[in-house]
Amino acid sequence: MTIVFLSLFAFVLGSIPTSLIIAKNRGIDIRKVGSGNIGATNVLRALGKGPAILTLVGDILKGLTAVLVARFFEVGMFYEGIVGLCSILGHNFPVFLKFRGGKGVATSIGVLSVYSPQTALVTIVIWLMTVFITRYSSLGALISFGLLPLSIIMFDTKAKFPIALIITLIVYARHAENISRLFKGTERKVGKAV
Repeated sequence: MTIVFLSLFAFVLGSIPTSLIIAKNRGIDIRKVGSGNIGATNVLRALGKGPAILTLVGDILKGLTAVLVARFFEVGMFYEGIVGLCSILGHNFPVFLKFRGGKGVATSIGVLSVYSPQTALVTIVIWLMTVFITRYSSLGALISFGLLPLSIIMFDTKAKFPIALIITLIVYARHAENISRLFKGTERKVGKAV
């Protein structure tokens, strides 16, 4: 029952639409501007750096908090990962937004920051380097999370590989349209105005 409760808690926590709340305070429905996505990249384009940073931090905290609470209840490494996955799925399919959410990158980083801190750091560095070079946030996510399972094996324990692989698959599934646009050359770069 503890695992069920924690999983539900994590899903609801992940469902909190950070960007929507921040944008509403500016009189904007973030779902109706730019890409329509509720992630920090769209907030950056529509509202600027400050709101985007707040969104990023808020979304990271959702994943981080979910795993910390699971750890407090001493559910074990595997179930910490399951609870973390539930927070990511909550962000991607939020109950408060008719299950139409974001792509889970920041929330995944939040989960990894507790579940596998060293791997989270590697993932962030790869993402930042890719975005700095290419100016594509989506490509940064695809490359850094594509390498996540390998990073887990190299910098942590193989026992965490299944959770890492599922996170990667979720990120890739949510970026299907971005992948298509990258191949077509129509993907928008970071900082490009709405």
